[in-house]
Amino acid sequence: MSDIPTRTLGRTGLEVTVLGFGAMELRGAGSGRGRPVTPEQADAVLNGVLDSGINYIDTSIDYGSSEESIGKFISSRRSEYYLASKCGCPVVVPPPPPGERAPHVFTRENIVAGVEQSLRRMQTDYLDLVQFHASPSKATLEEEDAVATLVELRDAGKIRFLGSSSTLPNLADHIDMGVFDVFQIPYSALQREHEDSISAAARAGAGTVIRGGVARGEPGEGTGAPETWSRFDEASLDDLLDGASRSEFMLRFTISHPALSTTIVGTLNPAHLAENVAAAEKGPLAPEVYEEVKRRLAAAG
Repeated sequence: MSDIPTRTLGRTGLEVTVLGFGAMELRGAGSGRGRPVTPEQADAVLNGVLDSGINYIDTSIDYGSSEESIGKFISSRRSEYYLASKCGCPVVVPPPPPGERAPHVFTRENIVAGVEQSLRRMQTDYLDLVQFHASPSKATLEEEDAVATLVELRDAGKIRFLGSSSTLPNLADHIDMGVFDVFQIPYSALQREHEDSISAAARAGAGTVIRGGVARGEPGEGTGAPETWSRFDEASLDDLLDGASRSEFMLRFTISHPALSTTIVGTLNPAHLAENVAAAEKGPLAPEVYEEVKRRLAAAG
């Protein structure tokens, strides 16, 4: 039995583990942006995620072989996890010129084709959540009648809830639209621009899925950026670790946000997965430590 705490994902009513799994790391080298991933690695990490008790998995059409790996290795365990993907990713559009990325497209044709493709790839009849990718503007969504397309797919039973992977400034408009059940938002102790927006989304009844909750890994691990982690030193946060690693401390800071539903963290390393699970099982930081971290970060500018 997992000891990972759960929280309610806003108005969806889904009880999700406070630690979710971000499957972007499974995209593979063929995507042009990832590291090589063997079938054995994908199998081990995905089943390890479920064996650890994590019940929320986030992926995307854009993430190379991620969706296919989910379908191949854990579709037989579909009842054990909530599955979130994204739409607007280019599916039925011409390929971009060499060296360029295709823009996201929010037409009805492309959204429907993307969801149908995700269902086939992940060998499932439904997706628990589909999110607009890349934080499109309200004007773009209205011009393409994109929300109505997701509503049609929901009414057809192909998706259960509507979401958006959003950032400022468009996030504020998305919250005000009142149509989204869930928002995916970037946030960590070292990147706090969206801290108040997470609370605003929760007040509006939406669930909040946090990405980047450990600043995408420490320098030298994953894609952790030294300039981001320099803020950790400037705020003298090492004084507050009390034996924890920086990554554990950061993860526990993230889940200390009272309006957070879950945070998605990706890895291919079983040891890192175990460390993340152990950190999540400890729960939020003590309230006085949480407040002291924010005070020090504010003082450090």
